[in-house]
Amino acid sequence: MNKWLRRLSLVGLAALGLTLAGCGNKQASEESHNGKKVTIEYFNQKKEMSGTLKEIIKDFEKKNPDIHVKELDVPDAGTVLKTRMLSGDVPDVINIYPQNIDYQEWAKAGYFEDMTNAPYIKNIKNHYADQFKINGKIYNAPLSANVYGFFYNATEFEKLGIKPPKTWADFEAAVEKIKKSGKAPFAVAGTEPWTLNGYHQLSLATVTGGAKQANKLLRYSAPNGIKVNNPYIQKDFNRLNLLRLNAQKNWRGASYNDAVVSFASGQSLIMPNGSWALPMINQQKPKFKVRTFAFPAAKPNHEMTVGSGDLALSISSKSKHKKAAEKFVAYMTTPAAMQKYYDVDGSPVAVKGVKQKGPNSQLGGLSQLAFTKHDMVWLAQDWTSENDFFNLTASYLMTGNKQQMVNDMNTFFNPMKAAN
Repeated sequence: MNKWLRRLSLVGLAALGLTLAGCGNKQASEESHNGKKVTIEYFNQKKEMSGTLKEIIKDFEKKNPDIHVKELDVPDAGTVLKTRMLSGDVPDVINIYPQNIDYQEWAKAGYFEDMTNAPYIKNIKNHYADQFKINGKIYNAPLSANVYGFFYNATEFEKLGIKPPKTWADFEAAVEKIKKSGKAPFAVAGTEPWTLNGYHQLSLATVTGGAKQANKLLRYSAPNGIKVNNPYIQKDFNRLNLLRLNAQKNWRGASYNDAVVSFASGQSLIMPNGSWALPMINQQKPKFKVRTFAFPAAKPNHEMTVGSGDLALSISSKSKHKKAAEKFVAYMTTPAAMQKYYDVDGSPVAVKGVKQKGPNSQLGGLSQLAFTKHDMVWLAQDWTSENDFFNLTASYLMTGNKQQMVNDMNTFFNPMKAAN
């Protein structure tokens, strides 16, 4: 998931508008109205799904022989996209995460096509697209959602007599039982703090009572209002400590891949991470049943997951080939396209008519909560950035310094509070 800084000056926005107006699209020479084949560019940020997306694109092109979709995969896609947006070289169709502050700023500035009345938006269930409205309008079609929680080794859990925890007390008891068995409870990627972001956000949401309550504590409190002795912060420390004191050996130097290997090899029995990790886990061919459970709260039936639009598509308002771009996005909202996508990716799909696996599937423990009141959008939807937050989370796991974490949280949130 790509996280960017918000700050675009008014001068920058004005310059960007002029640049966009004067910029010639790379495909401008291929006009659909003169009977020639049109090429539209699809900017992909789901690199792990590139092969499947190419198959879906082939299906689309067979039905629309006058349109060629050029799928673009690049390293560090978030940075590349931001550079292209700022230079006015905007792709026709963009996979962009709609909770990101940059997306929100670009939508407000008019860089995306208004989809509010597009017929294909009706193919998205539970009014999911409405969650990402900007000034009351839809500029993004969220086709799938990521969800964050815990992957667990269901085979070992059964051997140890552990059930997926329904409360925080259950979770603590399960961790203690795993430790006594000689296994490591958690697989943690200490060198990649972004993997801890969901854990910390869910910790704060479950102790305060929800996403709005968590942001009331963090984002909308008084400057320097986050205190070590705050009862919610004390409970947050308790949840972070469960992770920091029960991770695999050498977790501080572990990468994302190291954490996946630790879990998939059976060395660690639980891995906090998002649905995006499932293809990587399965590539390791684990010799046990992989299942998931959500972040438990103090009381049963208050568990939560966090996520946002994952395969989520916007159309450039400056595209030379809007009709072709709209045809492609409309096709991506069909059951035929998204069934093929879901069968590989496994993340919850928001498109009507896609047959999805039940609660006993690998992602079932999280997927069953998607699009419900137990599924919150990433808290950073209301922040100006996110990276420093997950860095301070990792720093606390490394040091256990409570005052330093609170200081870092106030330093992070104080500048945002000027707009409160």
